[in-house]
Amino acid sequence: MELSKASNLYSLNKSTYVNLRWIAYIGQLTAIIIVQFLLKFDFNYIICISVIFFSVITNLILQFKIKENQLNNFTSTLYLIYDIFQLGILFFFTGGVTNPFIFLILIPAVFSSQYLHFVSSIILVLIIILILLVLTFYFYSLPNPNDLHFHVPDYYLYSIPLSIIIGLIFLVYFGFKFGEESRIRKRAYDKIQELMAKENELLSLGAQAAAAAHSLGTPLSTILLTAKELQKELGNNRKINKDIELLVSQSNRCREILKKLSLNPNIEDNFLDIKLSLNDYVTEIVKSYQEISKKKIIINLDNYNNPININKSIEIIYGLRNFIGNANKFSREKIEIFLTSDNKLTAIKIRDDGPGFPKDLIDKHRLGEPYIRTTNEDNISKYGLGLGTFIGKTLLEKNYASINFNNLSEKGGAEVSIEWKNKDLNLI
Repeated sequence: MELSKASNLYSLNKSTYVNLRWIAYIGQLTAIIIVQFLLKFDFNYIICISVIFFSVITNLILQFKIKENQLNNFTSTLYLIYDIFQLGILFFFTGGVTNPFIFLILIPAVFSSQYLHFVSSIILVLIIILILLVLTFYFYSLPNPNDLHFHVPDYYLYSIPLSIIIGLIFLVYFGFKFGEESRIRKRAYDKIQELMAKENELLSLGAQAAAAAHSLGTPLSTILLTAKELQKELGNNRKINKDIELLVSQSNRCREILKKLSLNPNIEDNFLDIKLSLNDYVTEIVKSYQEISKKKIIINLDNYNNPININKSIEIIYGLRNFIGNANKFSREKIEIFLTSDNKLTAIKIRDDGPGFPKDLIDKHRLGEPYIRTTNEDNISKYGLGLGTFIGKTLLEKNYASINFNNLSEKGGAEVSIEWKNKDLNLI
């Protein structure tokens, strides 16, 4: 990916970055004042203070002139490059690589590895390595009392930049790895939010339709009653009677439509506050798949002795639908769903007779992570990137469930085990 294109995907929070720069400049200025005026070690402090003063101006411009709250990848990279050169100049006049604070030059690259594109981090690393090499051979001596000079053997001097470079590569690599994992999860969570927003929108439309059906029931009954009374009184008038019959028939048709829109036309205003058991959830989901699939889906309730009714939850519906949908997708002939419940636990096991979970993913316990792909060539087109499994697992775990994935060794196939403590189900 080009650096300019990455600007839309990677960014720094401006306020955080500005505050960190203020802390750095205050620390640099404090160190210079202590060394020059308290310890009375002579060095080119005027040049160093001038560099800090110029940096303060750049930070004021960043804080007040740039309006964006998020600095894009390109702008962030330029500012971090400036920070590296600013530190390089300060170290040049204060001992080069022998300065005990030389490790601070790593910070911009480590910062970049967490939040910016990999290309940006590589550029910053190369610049830091170049500056470290220059500071190894060219620098003003470390500030010291006039009667004491800091001298070290060459091999020790050369080992300082070498150790810093090794640490730089190590920190940037792991910073990038952790940052990339964080970005992957953020994209997956954004996908969940998008899906949930769509589900909430659909629920809102359904609720509005049901509420409209419920509210329109009374005036429609009045219209129908009035039309029938007019039909009795004006039944001899053929011209008007046809219009009244049409009015009655269309009123009856409207009433039937409104009944279908309503979740239950016989209940009162609280008809949307429905409590359902997990069996109700599973049954409705299974019905939707039986309409579009020829595979056999069996619901086993033999050990379902303590059904608990919970508030209707889109998250549970979507989570269960993901796993039942996956079983339907990979199974050969049938899917078995076992519901069990006792005084302490409630569980759902979804089994299919398909190829099972990819061995390389289940052995490494990576199932449920987003954007992963198996190396197994069999059915690779079906496996996808694991986003559906991640979404289903996340939504159910958000509702107190624990999820386990297993391959069935006896008959083959996969099993998803979803378990709740009854006390947690009552909290939903």
